[in-house]
Amino acid sequence: MGRNTQIFTSIFLLLLFSPQEILIQGFDDSASRTLKQEPGRAHEVHCSRERSRAAWGVIEEYLMPFVEQVQYEISSKCRLHPDNDMFRDQEQHKIHVDINEWRCGYCKKSFRAEKFLDQHFDNRHNNLLNVSHGKCLADLCGALHCDFVMNSKSSRSKCNPAAVAKNRHLCESLANRCFPINQGPSASRLHELFLRQFCDAHKCPRKSQPFPKGGRKQPSVFYLSISILTLMLLPIFYLIVYLYQREMRGGTQELKRIPRVGRKAKPS
Repeated sequence: MGRNTQIFTSIFLLLLFSPQEILIQGFDDSASRTLKQEPGRAHEVHCSRERSRAAWGVIEEYLMPFVEQVQYEISSKCRLHPDNDMFRDQEQHKIHVDINEWRCGYCKKSFRAEKFLDQHFDNRHNNLLNVSHGKCLADLCGALHCDFVMNSKSSRSKCNPAAVAKNRHLCESLANRCFPINQGPSASRLHELFLRQFCDAHKCPRKSQPFPKGGRKQPSVFYLSISILTLMLLPIFYLIVYLYQREMRGGTQELKRIPRVGRKAKPS
C-alpha cells in the first residue's frame, strides 16, 4: 500500500512540474534563437534618403564650385564631406539609362523610376549603408535650405523664430567646423562665403533668399536652343551646298556638249 502511494505521488509531481519545465526550456530556446538572429538583422535606418539627396544636391550645386575654385580639401571631420553621407555609395551606384529606366550598379537590375530603385536599395543592399553616428546628411537640411530647393510647403510657411535660430546656429557651426578661419586664406574666404551663402538667410522675417552668390554654372536655355537649332540646320546646309555643286557640275558638262552652230568649216 505504502509503495503504491509513493509511486502515485511521484507520478503526480512529475505531471505537475514537467509542463512548466517544458515551457521554460521552450522559452529559453526561443530567446536563444532571437539572440542568434539579432546580429544578422539589418540596421533600422532613421534617415530620409530623399532629404539627404536634396542636401547633397545643395552642397554640390551651391558650395562645391567655390571649394573647387580655390582647390580646398574639406576635412573628413566636416559633416559636409561625402564620406559623411550614408547614402553616398548607393547614390553613386545609380545608373540613369533613360527617362523611364534606372539601373542598379550592384546587381544590374532595371527599374521604371528612381523611387523603385531606392526601394530596391533598402530591401536588397541595405547592408552597404554606412550607419555610423553622424552620417545622416538629412539632419543638415535645416541649415542648407533643403525645403527651399525642394519647394516644399514648409519653406512658404510663417517664419518660426525658434526654428530659424536653431538652423542659423547649426549653419554657423558648420562654417566653423568645415572652414576654420585659422587654416589659411582659402579656408577664411570659404568661411565668409558659407555664412553669406547659407546662414544670412536664416532670419525672421525672411527678407533675403539663400544662395546669393549663385551656384554651378548651368548652360542657359538660349544657348541650348541655339545649339539644337544649329545641329538641326547644319545637315540641311550641307545638303544645299552638295546639290548646288552637283548642279554646277552638270551645267558645265552640258555646255561642253553644245556644238558650235553657224560657223563654216575652213576650206582645206
